[in-house]
Parts: sequence; C-alpha cells; structure tokens
Amino acid sequence: MKILLIHQNFPGQFRRLAADMVRRPGFEVIAIGRETAPGMDGVRLLRYRPHRVPGKETHPYVRSFEAGVLHGQQILRMLLNLKQQGYQPDVVIAHPGWGESLYVKLAFPETKLIHYCEFYYHLAGADAGFDPEFPLTLESAALISSRNALHLLNLEQCDLGIAPTHWQKSLFPTAYHNKIQVIHEGIDISNMAPNPAAVLTLPNGKQLRAGDPVVTYVARNLEPYRGFHCFMRALPRLLATHANCQVVVIGGDDVSYGDRPADAPNWRTKMLRENPVDQERVHFLGKVSYATYRQALQVSAAHVYLTYPFVLSWSALESLACGCLLIASDTEPVREVIRHGENGWLVGFFDTDALVERILYALTFPPEVTALRTRAQQSAQAYSAEKGITGYMERISKITASAT
Repeated sequence: MKILLIHQNFPGQFRRLAADMVRRPGFEVIAIGRETAPGMDGVRLLRYRPHRVPGKETHPYVRSFEAGVLHGQQILRMLLNLKQQGYQPDVVIAHPGWGESLYVKLAFPETKLIHYCEFYYHLAGADAGFDPEFPLTLESAALISSRNALHLLNLEQCDLGIAPTHWQKSLFPTAYHNKIQVIHEGIDISNMAPNPAAVLTLPNGKQLRAGDPVVTYVARNLEPYRGFHCFMRALPRLLATHANCQVVVIGGDDVSYGDRPADAPNWRTKMLRENPVDQERVHFLGKVSYATYRQALQVSAAHVYLTYPFVLSWSALESLACGCLLIASDTEPVREVIRHGENGWLVGFFDTDALVERILYALTFPPEVTALRTRAQQSAQAYSAEKGITGYMERISKITASAT
C-alpha cells in the first residue's frame, strides 16, 4: 500500500504512525513537508517552499487563505511531478491547517484523502475571547471568521477526518460530523513511566529526586495560551508559603499561539518583571532534551498544566503516563482526560489561589496522592501510540476497501 503523508512540520502528529507504517510489509511511505520540517529516519521526505509569500496588498482578513493557496499550489506541482513518474498513492493523510492538501484531489481524484482535524475557530466557546486580559477585538474576530474559509474547503475535500479529542471534533460544523472520527494519535507509553529512582540534575548542579517537593510546569513555549501568566502569578505566594519547594519550568521563549507581549521580548521576561521570584528556587530550563523532560516529570511532586480551551498538549498525557499528580485547568479538552479527584485535580484557569492551595496540599504528600498517581498512569493507557496506530490503520483499511 502506498501512503503519502503531508505535514508542514513533518513528522508532527504523524511521527508514530509513520514509524509503524515503514515497518509494515507491503507499505511504501513517503512524506511531504516544508524545507524547515525536521523529518525522520526511515521516511523519504520531499521538501517544498512556496514560491512567494502573500502579497502586501492582499486584504489582511484573507492573507492566511492566500498563504494556504500558495502552499497548496506548490504541493500540487510536486504531486503532478510524482504522477508523471508513475506514482499513485492509495491514501493521502494530511494536516490541512496550512493549505497543503487543498488540491490533492486535482492530482489524484481517486485517492482517499484523510485529514487531521485539529481545530476549527470560534468567536466564543474556545480560545478566542476566553482570557479577559486579551479581549477579542473586532479586527481579530473578522480575521478568525475569515480563517475558517480554508478549513471549510478542507472539510469538503477530504474523504475522512480524524480529530484527536471529542471536544475538538465538536468545534467543526455539525454538517461534517459524520465525516470526522475521534482517534488520538497517541503518546509513547513505553518511554514514559514512573521512576522512583529518578534524578534531575539542574544547570547549577543541584539534584532533584523523586520524593522531593518539586513543582513542574511544561509548555512548548511559555505563553498565556498555556497559562504561563497565571502560573507565574501563583509562584510568589507558593514560594513564600513553602520554604523548601523547588520549581522547574520547561519551555522556550518563542510564540506558538497568540502574540508576543508588547512591552517585553518574551512572556518569561515580562512575567518575571511583574512577579519577581528567587531563581535559586525557580529554574527555567528552556527547551530541553526528551530525557531531561522525562526526568523532570518523574521527579515531580505536583505537575501544573494550564490551557485555554484549545488543542490538548502531549505533555498533559505524558505527565499522566509518568504517574504525575496533575493539577490542571478546568477547561476543555482537559475535562475529557482529567476527572477531578480520580486521576488528577482541576482548578479554575484564572484561580491562582486555588492553584496554590492544591500545590501546597500536594507537597504535604497526603495518602490519597498515591492512588491518584496510579490512576493517572492507568488512564494514560487510553492514549497509547499503539491504540492510536490501531485506530488509524483500521480506518485506512476500511476506507481503501470501500474504494474497490
């Protein structure tokens, strides 16, 4: 079976699926990604770059759409070239968020197209306007409304959509729900597990061990979408109340979602200026290796995960797999994963007092925490890569069978 994977940042969410496919007899896998895509061993990656960027005269509301068209156009050229060489995929699996798969059907009209349905924008009920500190302006609302034009075309083009959570599926127009199934791509459970002997060595040489009063926070980048501003506002009281706790913060200073602060180079600088903390106790590690990240989760006594109603982070699931005591925001789609008092604790996203109280209680190491950690690890099994791969392969088998 010939599988074509399209993802701007390949492998992205397709990493484990691609790794499994290349090991399967009879599968031929190639991928398309931007020239900046990381790529992965064992998968032939064809890189592309749009021939230009959206024009300066393009209306701001449709610049993202023009960018999508430019991406799709470049991919179409590549696909037509592959077709001339005799290539015909059985299935194309694409992340359509940047427009790459807009014209796949023009090159291969009979090929089944599966889309990764990550997010559909709303003016209320999701990320936009959620945080009163960053109110939704009329300009932003118009931009968001226009941005969904690309996603509607994506929904029309695909034969099947796959959303990682039920809440993320619910964001898409109900007219397309029969096209979308819920399968989380999964995390590598085998490499994420509790380790009572874990030791995290900090850049200053200090060692933190499992069983120490360690608070952890992880995000790809430190920004409001992942509640970094709320977390930082909780730290002064936490540090003043608990004299011995150590706080480990992992994440970069770039922006994954939202905007940079207007008055600082990044959110870390801004929030440290507004909430000075003892950096002998609060350790900003930046972006770290996978091994260091895992060690941080394994030594954690209380792991904080905050998010706007938005895409669920892998780190939330990986922290569960490591048996962390997860203190998470009472937002979607977190509620799909965390059941308060059963496999973690939920607090209001903006309720820093409640967050501090929960962390302080966790650092007393109460007896019920052991059961919470065990159930956290158990609940992570529902999001294993094996389960995700099985789900994808079943859908691929079904959709290709229907074409014959």
